[in-house]
Amino acid sequence: MEDYIAADSLNALSNFLMKYYGKRVIILLDEYDTPMQEAYINGYWEEMAAFTRNLFNATFKANPYIERALMTGITRISKESIFSDLNNLEVITTTSKKYTDCFGFTEKEVMAALDEYHLSQYRLQIKEWYDGFSFGGNREIYNPWSIINFLDKKEVGSYWANTSSNSLAGKLIREGNPNIKKTFELLLQGESIQMELDEQIVYDQLNGEEQAVWSFLLASGYLKVKGFKSHITEFLQWKQEYELEMTNFEVTIMFRNMVRKWFSGSGMGYSDLVNALLLGDLKAMNNYMNRVTSEVFSYFDTGNSSGRKKPSRDGAERFYHGFVLGLIVELADRYVITSNRESGFGRYDIMLEPRKPFTDDAIIIEFKVQEKEEAGLFDTVQKALQQIDEKCYQSNLTAKGIPQERIRKYGFAFCGKRVLIGSKINA
Repeated sequence: MEDYIAADSLNALSNFLMKYYGKRVIILLDEYDTPMQEAYINGYWEEMAAFTRNLFNATFKANPYIERALMTGITRISKESIFSDLNNLEVITTTSKKYTDCFGFTEKEVMAALDEYHLSQYRLQIKEWYDGFSFGGNREIYNPWSIINFLDKKEVGSYWANTSSNSLAGKLIREGNPNIKKTFELLLQGESIQMELDEQIVYDQLNGEEQAVWSFLLASGYLKVKGFKSHITEFLQWKQEYELEMTNFEVTIMFRNMVRKWFSGSGMGYSDLVNALLLGDLKAMNNYMNRVTSEVFSYFDTGNSSGRKKPSRDGAERFYHGFVLGLIVELADRYVITSNRESGFGRYDIMLEPRKPFTDDAIIIEFKVQEKEEAGLFDTVQKALQQIDEKCYQSNLTAKGIPQERIRKYGFAFCGKRVLIGSKINA
């Protein structure tokens, strides 16, 4: 079928329906932006944008047979992309105050459904897993797909994550700049971020444009608005900032699984490091890290490629930090994993607090990039271990009753793509 015939098809159908019923038609178009996302991911954006623009013009503007129309999608695509021919559009977004109780299930509806299905004992679990979607001022909206699946199967699980590949969200984070990856790491740890938003998505700006990436993740339901503030800047500009965080536990689990798939897809066998860490096998840990760094570091841009400025020492440490954190995130069901938190007299890099302290050891990890005055990586490892002790990073653990002998300390030293890992266990 020729594109111009397809683009005119809904206009023609409207004509036939009006002639038969004697009334103008109402057109409902669901997930209008899904074809646009697929086109962006698979490299035929311009062709799809041109076709969609013609389709919308014929269907919604040059259509005398239409009464009104309703289009739904998760992203507000820029007017210049596909809506340039349309007028009189009313746009409702996740931050709009209109229709805030018309998206998803309200808490009252969910609790009534749990009572009806005799599942009231799951109230707290359901709230943790599926609550948190925010529309305007309403921040107690539940994911309807997940709630329906839970009521049917009577099991808490990650249902929404299994509905699609979430390919665009994964692409934006996986291929994002170091700041995007660092911010994503904070979100995975349960922290919030401060951000200005631009709810009009310009797909050309998604590659590396941080504001566009977080705006997309909010519109898609992966992030929620925790708080909002507005003020006038020193340059007399009106500024609106949103505090964003992961929507709920279901979304967090989905992204953790996504991170693991990135590593498994690269053929790295990401569980090797985790197994070695649990066993305290230093030799295996060193072998693994030195084997994979060159391959993985080419996969996650370190900034060391030709023609690019070499990253600072702090920047390199942050990269290694994020890399290792991504590898050990699968231990979240066994450990409380925290990063860059205060303990003792400073901030540790990574701490693994066992959920069952009588079964597993606690673990503290400190990262160091070799400095010029250090003779070799061994000295750098010792400096990392010394910092753990001098700043008493273990104090949070001992305060919870974990004995010193159950706390393992690791220093990760790096120089380029060479790695050395050393450890210390207090007797």
